[in-house]
Amino acid sequence: MAIARQLPSITEGAKQEGVVTQMFLGEVVGTAVLVLIGDGVVAGVLLNKSKSQNGGWIVITWAWALGVLFGVITSLAVTGGVAQLNPAVTIGLASIDAVKWADVPTLIAGQFVGAFIGATLVYLAYLAHWAETEDPGLKLAVFSTGPAIRNTVANLITEIIGTFMLVFGIVAIVLTQIIGGSTFGTLPGLAVALLVLGIGLALGGPTGYAINPARDLGPRIMHAILPIAGKWSSDWAYSWIPVVGPIVGGVLGALAAKAIFDL
Repeated sequence: MAIARQLPSITEGAKQEGVVTQMFLGEVVGTAVLVLIGDGVVAGVLLNKSKSQNGGWIVITWAWALGVLFGVITSLAVTGGVAQLNPAVTIGLASIDAVKWADVPTLIAGQFVGAFIGATLVYLAYLAHWAETEDPGLKLAVFSTGPAIRNTVANLITEIIGTFMLVFGIVAIVLTQIIGGSTFGTLPGLAVALLVLGIGLALGGPTGYAINPARDLGPRIMHAILPIAGKWSSDWAYSWIPVVGPIVGGVLGALAAKAIFDL
């Protein structure tokens, strides 16, 4: 079974209708929902005088998983939506010919626009809490990840491993749906959400498990742009790690899946 003959259905629907912008809109909507829920829970847990302050890591990882689930569902609800929501997933799938390279810029652009929107909505939802929070590091952490121990090589390896598992698992999930004769829908979305939950619980401790360049860099850019009271640097020195690491991990995960699953 060649994945190149099976997975192009991920993007083929929009192509058949001749409206590439529908894929773009699907990525905008889905990624905005993902970031709104994901960054939103971090804001609730970290910012002062929030009712969910100090909710902890379990709360954060579960909400990010739910963000993935409802990001996927809302993206697929858009006609032509393909629900990738992550440049590392898009590039990884393209590396094994499961996504057309011609579609990659459109998909990634939609993902970043969605991340900008989601981050802005989180800023507005917690508008009264930024000035109440003294620690500028906590304010940045709402929008983007940072390492528990700053070590470039170790941090990069962590992001590579986490995203490897993400894309490797996604290919396995999609493949089992194809073998079972199911369509891409809520059940695979739930499986991917649980996969992200597992990655967060198991591998999120060292770097905060960005595993998604759009989810990290998009909100980091908005942190730099938005008039957040008392903010400091957006930590640009670290910002390349949650971009490069996930892209490398995504490609390696896709290639490993192609080899191991005999695709």
